[in-house]
Parts: sequence; C-alpha cells; structure tokens
Amino acid sequence: MPIENILMPQLGESVTEGTIEKWLVKPGDFVNKYDPLAEVVTDKVNAEIPSSFTGVVHELIANEGETLSVGKVVCTLNVGQDSAEKTDQHVTTESKVETASNTNESLMPTVENIAKTNNKKARYSPAVLKIANEHNINLELVNGTGLDGRITRKDLLKIIESGQVNEVSQSNSKSTEEAVAPVAAAPKKSTTDFVPTTSYGDIEIPVTSIRRAIANNMVRSKQEIPHAWMMMEVDVTDLVNYRDRLKNSFKEQEGFNLTYFAFFIKAVAIALKEFPMMNSVWAGDKIIQKKAINVSIAVATEDSLFVPVIKHADEKSIKGIAREIHELSQIVRAGKLRSEHIEGGTFTVNNTGSFGSVQSMGIINYPQAAILQVESIVKRPVILNGGMFAARDMVNLCLSIDHRVLDGLIAGRFLNRVKQILENADSNQLSVY
Repeated sequence: MPIENILMPQLGESVTEGTIEKWLVKPGDFVNKYDPLAEVVTDKVNAEIPSSFTGVVHELIANEGETLSVGKVVCTLNVGQDSAEKTDQHVTTESKVETASNTNESLMPTVENIAKTNNKKARYSPAVLKIANEHNINLELVNGTGLDGRITRKDLLKIIESGQVNEVSQSNSKSTEEAVAPVAAAPKKSTTDFVPTTSYGDIEIPVTSIRRAIANNMVRSKQEIPHAWMMMEVDVTDLVNYRDRLKNSFKEQEGFNLTYFAFFIKAVAIALKEFPMMNSVWAGDKIIQKKAINVSIAVATEDSLFVPVIKHADEKSIKGIAREIHELSQIVRAGKLRSEHIEGGTFTVNNTGSFGSVQSMGIINYPQAAILQVESIVKRPVILNGGMFAARDMVNLCLSIDHRVLDGLIAGRFLNRVKQILENADSNQLSVY
C-alpha cells in the first residue's frame, strides 16, 4: 500500500514557509486529487493545500498552528489498494444516504453525519470552540464573516462585547464542543487559546497565525536589511486640481474611484524605468536587477496587511492602475487573495496617507530593495518664487532603501524624479487615459 507525502507548497515567489491554520481532513478521510486538505497562511497570502493524489488520509504530520518550511511533509496519503476499497465504500455510502433521503428515512444525527452534511459549519477552529463553550454560545446561531461564511474568533468577541450572548446561547442543545470537537480533532495549543484578563480592563490577545507570519517577515527584514531613509516634500497642487476636475465623470463612466494613489504608482513606475537599480534585489553574491516593474501595494484589513501586486505598472495607464487597485482591494477584503496575486513584486508603494499620516518610515518588503510611503496631502502655506506666500497642496514621500543595494545618490535622484513627474501633472506622463 504506497504511502505518498504531501508537502508544504511554494505559495509565493519569496515565501519560504507557511503555517497550518486549520486541517480540513482527519486520518481515514477519503480525498480526491486537488481536494483541499488544510488552510495555510503566510505573511503574504491565505491559501489551501490541495491533495496531489486520490487516496485516504494516513497521518497528519503537522499540527494546527505549526509553521513549516516549503517542501516539508505536512501529511501522508495511502494511495494503494486500501484507498481503492475506500473509494468503493465512499460511493456505496453516498448511495445509501441518497436512498434513505428519497424514501423519507432519517439518518441518526451523529457527529459524522453532521460533518458530512454541514461541513462548513463544522470547520471551527480550536480558539472558536473554546470561546463558544466558555460563554455558552450556540455556533449554529452565529453568522460568520470569515471565508465562505466561516465563524472567526473576532465574530464571537464582537458578540460578547456587545452583550448579545443571550441571543445566541446554547439553549437545550448539546454544547458546541460535544457536537463538533471530534471533527476538529487536532490538539488545542495554549498559544492559540483565548487568555483571560490579567487585571481589570487588560486583555492578552493571542497571536494569530497570519499575525505571526507578518511579524516573522518584518523581523527578517529588519535583521537582514540595513535600512536607510530619505524624505522629500512635493507640491501636488496641480495634481489635486487635475484629479478634482475628472473624478466625478470618471466614477460615472468607469464605476470605480480615480484615487490619488493611482497617480503616485504611475509616477513611481515611470521613475523605476529610468532608474532600474531601484528595481533590484540583494542575492548574496550578486544584485539582481529586475526587468519587470511590478509594484506591490499595501492593503490593510482590520487585523492584517497584504501586499498584492500590480504587474507591469509601467505599461498601464492611470485608469488601468486605478482599476487594479480597486479590484485587488476587493479581493483582499473578501479573503480571496491567491498566490498569483502576490507573486513577483519588485518595489512597494504604501498609501500611509489614507490614515492621515504625514511622515513614516516603512520596513522594506523582503526581499525587495525599497519601499515608498505616500503620506497625506495637506494644504500648507508655501513661499513661492519672488517671496510670495500661497496655500499649496503638499505631500511627503518617505523612502526606505536597502543600503546593500542602494545608496543616497541613486535614491535621491529617483525620488527627485518622482517629485518632478507629480509636480507636472498636466504633462502626458500622468494622463488618466
């Protein structure tokens, strides 16, 4: 009976590890090729590990919450004769269920049957189960906001904080843990348990897998990359006027917003083509200058940060870039980001100005060599040529660079070029169409 290994897949160009967030199968389950086996998270993307074979789950090697390097074994499948017999049993069982349904016979509502007929609701995480049982919450009465309607820990905490626990209490049913704990058979880890308050008003918040992945990537960036910083002030008064003239008609025609961010990304893409060294990565004994200009953009959710990529940004119009910003943001916030959305980024632009920030220093998105923070546009009095004062729309551009790859001269020239493009918004370079 051949046993095949299922490995942690490569989920992105620079992704080297992933964390098992939730097992979707247990030993003895029959799976078809390409069926999802587990949910996995990295610092860049949420994904599912598909089965490479048709067979029966033999052993779950990795535990929920465990982080493994790409290529490490996460579980094993029996793809031999036993799995063929399992296939026959699987078909026979389905036939019996269908027959029973057609003759109005009822199946015993065992945990096994509940899991088969209501798999989505049965896929609760250990943290969700613990909170539900501590507060006597019936999960069948909770509307989940996670992927595919999955109930998250945050959903339950929101109910508890709002005082609506009585509305979703267990009533006379069995406890949630009794009903579904056998389906979520992986051991509960203390690192994922909800920690009660240590003193009045204080809460210790467990670190989620995705937050841990983000933290690990940030630590790696700071430890390996010698960061240097530079800031430049830009007068974008003409750009603001140009965009204001177009934004309403653009929204009516295209169905999405013409954001300032699209103009900044276009200006960066133009400058990267003129200063290709900025579009490089450190590779130990060499520096790789990337040909494609693929701009990573930071998109924040309530508790996470993702960096989807606008591919070949230098070849796109501002309209095309604005559309991609809109579409990628929707994908991220719907929890549908896939590996192809985050692969290949060569330079990151972060719209910190959307939070009202006027100055910040970003941590470089490893293994890229630079990140640009676009701050909030603020109207300020400025001294013009001739000594006159005027109210102008000003923005700070804050650049972080990998000092192994770049120095102040090239970074300063690049940033000054971005400034020139933005301050001449009436030129063809920043044409919306």
